[in-house]
Amino acid sequence: MKKYIYGLALALAALGAHAAPIKIATIAPDGTAWMKEMRAAAEAVKTKTADRVEIKFYPGGVMGDNATVLRKIKIGQLQGAAFTGGEAASITPDANAYSQPFQFRSEDEVDKVRAKVDPLLKSSFEKAGFVVPGIAGGGFAYLFSVNDIHDKETLKAAKVWVPQGDHVAEIAFKAAGVTPIPLPIADVYTSLQTGLIDAAASTTAGAIAFQWHTKVKHMLDLPLMYVMGYLAIDKKAYDALGAEDRKVLDDEIGAAFARIEKGARADNAQARTALQGHGVAITPQSADERKQWDAIGVDARKNLTGADGISPELAAAVNKALDEARK
Repeated sequence: MKKYIYGLALALAALGAHAAPIKIATIAPDGTAWMKEMRAAAEAVKTKTADRVEIKFYPGGVMGDNATVLRKIKIGQLQGAAFTGGEAASITPDANAYSQPFQFRSEDEVDKVRAKVDPLLKSSFEKAGFVVPGIAGGGFAYLFSVNDIHDKETLKAAKVWVPQGDHVAEIAFKAAGVTPIPLPIADVYTSLQTGLIDAAASTTAGAIAFQWHTKVKHMLDLPLMYVMGYLAIDKKAYDALGAEDRKVLDDEIGAAFARIEKGARADNAQARTALQGHGVAITPQSADERKQWDAIGVDARKNLTGADGISPELAAAVNKALDEARK
């Protein structure tokens, strides 16, 4: 009888070792480089944990918009999602720490700051109930437009799109005296076509991927903000995994995001050349013109820190790391 009870206990323990699938939502279409990396990482996690941890992805936005995804995570229908910085700000405003307007001048600066600030940023997510095993930069966003935009006055005359619910983008353009037009990203192409908007910000690779480059003629050669992506998992689901399995998940997702970031940089460099080949004129900026944009950025960043914004502590850490990177 004792042997039977002992055997039953072992069987139940073995069953318990196989945690429920971790279901992750993303707007990335299936078949993209992003999804291929994520599926490869999920397969590696499954293999290295002897099938104890299974990650299932739901691509193409099939789980709904950002608010719907967060609600599904809250009720346990999903365990996590891939978010942009603006979307992740619904979890913690600190998610926008790297995406403030006119903040960085180069990817080298971004790398040096992230090396010091990423752990603090992950801590902010954890305090909000999420674990972030993957952070990746998508590159700098530039302003693409139908008409030439080269200074604050020409920007004021433009009908500029911002992503619906993107607090940072709205503040950035309002600081420049622009009343932006918020729309879902899926509506941008048609809105450029109809004239509802005549300017939109994107990475160079994004402008081609969304086919916006076929509707615009100009690109302002000035990094507006750095685009970030996060993979966030509900802390309760993450903590339900064993310590060794958590490490495997962290390592594999982290490595996949590093590859994604490297690929994004290569794609953006190639896209910049391709845009010129498609007839998009790149408008340079003089040192004096850059100073004017920098001043706008300083004003905008003040409105992004504090109550309901980026925590003063994290903002200070970013600024300190950035100052050190520029020495």
